[in-house]
Amino acid sequence: MSAGFEKADTSSVGSEMPADTSLQTALFDAVCESLGDAFIVYDKTDHMIFASRQVLDFFPISATMLRPGTRLRDFLGAIYDTGIRTPSASNHGAPSREDWLSQKIASHWRERFEAVERHGTDRWIRFGKRRLASGYGVCVIQDISEDKKREEQWRSDLERVQLTEDILDNLPFPLFVKDRNLNYVAVNIAFCEKYQTTVDEVLGRKSGDLFSKEVAQRFEESDCHVLETGEMSVSRQRQVSRDGVERDIVTRKHRIGKPGRYFLVSTMQDLPRDGADLDEFRFASTVITSSKNSYRRAYVPMNGSGERREPAAMEAIVPENFSGRKILVVTSDVVAEAAALRTLAKYGFEACSVRGEDEEEHFLEIASSSGISLDLLVIDNQLGMRCLELAKQYGIPVLVMDGFQLANELTFQIARHFNRSNHGQVAESIDADWEFTTVEEMNTLEVLVAEDNDINQIVFSQILEGLGYRYLIAPSGDEAVRLWTEHQPKIILMDISLPGFNGFEAARLIRQTEEGGSSRTPIIGVITQAFERDRAECAKAGMDDVIMKPVSPDILQGIFQTYLAGDIRQATM
Repeated sequence: MSAGFEKADTSSVGSEMPADTSLQTALFDAVCESLGDAFIVYDKTDHMIFASRQVLDFFPISATMLRPGTRLRDFLGAIYDTGIRTPSASNHGAPSREDWLSQKIASHWRERFEAVERHGTDRWIRFGKRRLASGYGVCVIQDISEDKKREEQWRSDLERVQLTEDILDNLPFPLFVKDRNLNYVAVNIAFCEKYQTTVDEVLGRKSGDLFSKEVAQRFEESDCHVLETGEMSVSRQRQVSRDGVERDIVTRKHRIGKPGRYFLVSTMQDLPRDGADLDEFRFASTVITSSKNSYRRAYVPMNGSGERREPAAMEAIVPENFSGRKILVVTSDVVAEAAALRTLAKYGFEACSVRGEDEEEHFLEIASSSGISLDLLVIDNQLGMRCLELAKQYGIPVLVMDGFQLANELTFQIARHFNRSNHGQVAESIDADWEFTTVEEMNTLEVLVAEDNDINQIVFSQILEGLGYRYLIAPSGDEAVRLWTEHQPKIILMDISLPGFNGFEAARLIRQTEEGGSSRTPIIGVITQAFERDRAECAKAGMDDVIMKPVSPDILQGIFQTYLAGDIRQATM
């Protein structure tokens, strides 16, 4: 390389270069362009022999400064005049022009020299300089802005992670995080101390590796529900620690992240023995006396913005003639049970509760034999069909509600039920025909629900009535297609497992019928498990979206806001 450079006589600046020198220059330009870096080569008298065009990408100088024969001092002076320079650390403020040039030329005469300079707010430049034994010098200029940004981002992320760990480890209560596969991915010191373990023993493992099969199953049941629905879970438990002390604790579980990258965050806090601050946890103080009742759930649905759903107009006035009515609450959720009984007592209802179908059956037998007439059964939707069958057997009206409604919306729901009854609208039994809408209203049918399960039909009916939508319920896929043809609803909620045509077949038939038409009815698949194959099959059948059971007012209202934007109304609940 030096032999070729020697042919470039500095006295020939401004004259036409020899052919071999022009070829070398072209080759060097091609190499520099492929590398994306800028190169400068200068001789032992500090005259430039070669400078690639990429130099102009770094410094806004004239192209004439890159011509062979230009003095290195003149080239550096042109750079100084652009204002792109780094102040000397040894001086106060920016160095003078001569001092800056002296420093730069000195660095070019060092055998090896590397430096990184920041030009502007977001550009970093690396200079690599070599002085060969022959006296020739080479300077390589690289833009390392992306590398520096990644380095700074990595350092910032590391600091945030460290800060997060410090915050979590200083929390006085246990906290853990699980991924969508229910593996522990983070725990704090309080968690390890509570269960007398270490972080390394927990991370990457599941509840089944750390707890008994029964406890792990309870944990994962609640975990799956929160991850699948996005609803916050609040549960109260009594635990006996290794020192033999019994403690009541409340566990909260939240879903964070984005679809495909959801995480479960759980916290556990001890409750005081005197129940002084139970109102902070939004449920009444209830002593759990049986080990089989040591785990109960109270789901608090979330709305689309991620905020907790607040009860609407729960302090509705209950007419005096309702007081003295006899109500039986059937729920295994002790949190919701306590709140419901407290609310009913406040408004003068005579109420008591049982915690399952066996207790319900025994209670109704005794009440019947004693001549006691019940006005209403309030049943938790987490319980089985047997509870509803018993209500039908004894001819007692039923309200089916979720845990949140039992704890927060009971007054409103019961007042509406008895008001309807007083106006001749008798509560429907489980075998009732759910077509409540008149022929006139059918012309503007809003929601068609395809659902064959009796309990789910009741749940859909109560939610849609509460939200104020006109609806029909089809117990089979064939009936869903027929009702869609007759009434042209604005949206369809389609269970995928239906008798006759299943949900997929019914959706495909509706889409085929719509072909060539001007309208397209939104079809929402209703699934029970978060299986990707079900979601894919729903999309393949022409469905627009999917929701998961159990449904809630917030879930349905969110769907309606998305697909019925022009017809949406405020919930009356």
